[in-house]
Amino acid sequence: MRILTVLAAAVLWAAAPYSAEIAAWRAAHDAELGAPNGWLSVAGLFWLHEGENAAGSDPLSDIVMPARAPRNAGVFRFSGGTVTFVPASGAARRMKPDNPGPADVLEIDGVVMTVIVRGGRTGVRLRDPQSKARAEFRGSRWFPADEKWKVRAKWVAWPEPRTIPITNVLGMTMQEPTPGYAEFELGGRKMRLEPVTEDDHLFFLFKDQTSGQTTYGAGRFLYAAVARDGFVELDFNKAENPPCAFTAFATCPLPPRQNTLPVAVEAGEMKYDRH
Repeated sequence: MRILTVLAAAVLWAAAPYSAEIAAWRAAHDAELGAPNGWLSVAGLFWLHEGENAAGSDPLSDIVMPARAPRNAGVFRFSGGTVTFVPASGAARRMKPDNPGPADVLEIDGVVMTVIVRGGRTGVRLRDPQSKARAEFRGSRWFPADEKWKVRAKWVAWPEPRTIPITNVLGMTMQEPTPGYAEFELGGRKMRLEPVTEDDHLFFLFKDQTSGQTTYGAGRFLYAAVARDGFVELDFNKAENPPCAFTAFATCPLPPRQNTLPVAVEAGEMKYDRH
């Protein structure tokens, strides 16, 4: 009995650092999400038309700002792919979009606006740190952390540069570079995921048999470090919801068809509960 107790204590001691790592990672995830410039503050997305696009709290504005903003804050002048903000009073300024980023930031009465470019369309994204979604945020929901979902996957690099079509929630499709694929086993079944690249990480967009049930229907995101010694670590305990789970004003990419897993990945972030 004493031996079993010691062994159980040893197992708990060994698991504690990993549980603490996941808890810290999830706390940082929620802090970023709920930050003044996080996704919960995104309160508007307005696609620009050629010419002048009025901005202000006037509900008839092309870009409708919160009530505390000036009724007529100015106009976003869009011409030939270039965006210039002309305030109601003061000097005009050209607005650099986020592609290539980072975008220029315009702040009026605490409301932050940036210009984004997606699939040939140009728009203004509005962030409001006083948004209802941010004020009501009580944290994300997660499956219990379980180290069995931390997978060591074989990395197979493509012999030649290759791209895959990635479609976003707006129906825009872009060809994104993919460096290879990760091959691994879950539940005794061999499967694989094909990432795109984001900065210096591998970015996996995937769906599984929990999608639309206990997890977000459009799929989830998983980031991983680049391959080392022919392997990639996929920690599904860190699978996260895309921004579209929290705001209707994001332009999230969707998983490619080949990244639908035939198993239920009961790990990582669950459906977001707003209440």
